[in-house]
Amino acid sequence: MSNPATVLYPRVNQVTRTIVTAAMKVHSVLGPGWLESAYQACLFHELPKPGLKLLSQVDLPIIYDGEKLDLGYRVDLLVEDQAVVEIKCVEAIHPVHHAQRLSYMRLSGKSPGLLINFYVAHLRDGIKRMVDGKSWQQ
Repeated sequence: MSNPATVLYPRVNQVTRTIVTAAMKVHSVLGPGWLESAYQACLFHELPKPGLKLLSQVDLPIIYDGEKLDLGYRVDLLVEDQAVVEIKCVEAIHPVHHAQRLSYMRLSGKSPGLLINFYVAHLRDGIKRMVDGKSWQQ
């Protein structure tokens, strides 16, 4: 009997690899310095090309005291109903950006999460990948 994790991990890695490849293409065409919305729109254009399904600006309500509260939290991109992509265009990634990505992952119940900062000379320096240990088997 195969372990579900052995089936899941290659697919997740393939999805995140495809996202990173598309982000690198967008960055090589646009370069740094545009607004986040420009990079998001270009990624939204690129990611369906290899056959990925995606949603943009996915609402993430908070459940508090049994109530669903819409506070305006939104995932920039949700790819293949599993990967959370948060796009930034800032001089430096700060702990609050990592906390935001983790919060979005937990609110959505999705993993992995990619934080992509396009305000860098080389995009490889602006990509941070995270998995939420609660949803992964060891």
